[in-house]
Amino acid sequence: MDLREKLNILGDAAKYDVSCSSSGSSRCAPKGGLGSGCSAGICHTWTADGRCISLLKVLFSNACKYDCAYCVNRRSNDVPRATFTPKELVDLTLEFYRRNYIEGLFLSSAVIGSPDYTMELLIKVARELRVNHRFGGYIHLKAIPGASSRLLFEAGLYADRSSVNVEIPSDSQLQYLAPEKNYESIYRPMNFFAERKLEYNSEKSRHLPRFLPAGQSTQMIVGASNESDLQILKLSSGFYKQQQMKRVYFSGYVPVNSDKRLPVITTKPPLLREHRLYQADWLMRFYKFQYDEILDDTNPNLDLDLDPKAMWALRHPECFPVDLQTADYEMILRVPGIGVKSAQLIVNARRFSQIRLETLKKIGVVLKRAKYFIYHSDTPASLRRLYPEMLRPLLLPRPKSAQLDLFDSAPLLLPA
Repeated sequence: MDLREKLNILGDAAKYDVSCSSSGSSRCAPKGGLGSGCSAGICHTWTADGRCISLLKVLFSNACKYDCAYCVNRRSNDVPRATFTPKELVDLTLEFYRRNYIEGLFLSSAVIGSPDYTMELLIKVARELRVNHRFGGYIHLKAIPGASSRLLFEAGLYADRSSVNVEIPSDSQLQYLAPEKNYESIYRPMNFFAERKLEYNSEKSRHLPRFLPAGQSTQMIVGASNESDLQILKLSSGFYKQQQMKRVYFSGYVPVNSDKRLPVITTKPPLLREHRLYQADWLMRFYKFQYDEILDDTNPNLDLDLDPKAMWALRHPECFPVDLQTADYEMILRVPGIGVKSAQLIVNARRFSQIRLETLKKIGVVLKRAKYFIYHSDTPASLRRLYPEMLRPLLLPRPKSAQLDLFDSAPLLLPA
């Protein structure tokens, strides 16, 4: 099998791993070059400062020893199999990097033989790039559950970021769908990376090599098992607090196998549920929400029709409307339609003048949502009560043919 065929097989096999926040790329290589046409295995990812970069995203091998019900690379599947050699993958990465097709490498693998053997192969690629070729690009290296601490430590010295995918959001369901896996083997590398990073950060020595400077991430499959959104957010919250995760990624379940243990999906993958989970995750990371504020035992699942912040606001009418002139920053953050930057600008602006509609428009507040939850200097003092049952229909997505609502010209704040 030539290198082009391997790249096509192993680049396609890597597309189900979303823990680098990737999307499909149509970037094309020059005619006649390796990967002519649309470049197999090249994906887009976004950095913390919002830049979009391209990565070579491939598996080292898809010849897996495990038989996970939800995985396209399970050993019982009749799919084309391929495995790179370390030299092939190093040369491929350097070739793409020199031609400016990519800015880094996202390398994962099916488990070949044993976790340690697989991890050694991945590390060999990263070590060759960093040490022998002085590769300065980004490297995301998958940690294989079950690999030894020695290998995990070495991986952390060469990679910018590492990840261990939890895959199924509960241990019982994971063992049901993937009997050869368990949470203990998944959590061990997560905890190891978190502990080593704390040690390296406490040293604060410029002479020490950087250990996973971009931290670690993980991925959960949504919809392949029966966990509620509350269970998923609780698990995510624990990852951020205990394992110091940089990101938790969600992947709507795509049926790629026929297995009686898997749910039968006759419609599209649960992409809207995936989107709502990302929104809730954003609230925990940047808006100071706790998972049990967003959902509880009475409401264990997110509302697919409303974003989580609006859902929370309608369940807590006692907190609204918010007086933007006196409310603290944390409460302003909880107003639907007001983001982190907008909340900071409001707090700064009110020191010098009254907050008016014109001020909010200039700041960038999404008034079509926020206007129902705030009062300001242009709002009569008597209009200080929220009616969720009347407000909910106005926040739902409208059909394109919907006419302008009478409430659109003023906040829905009725006299007590």
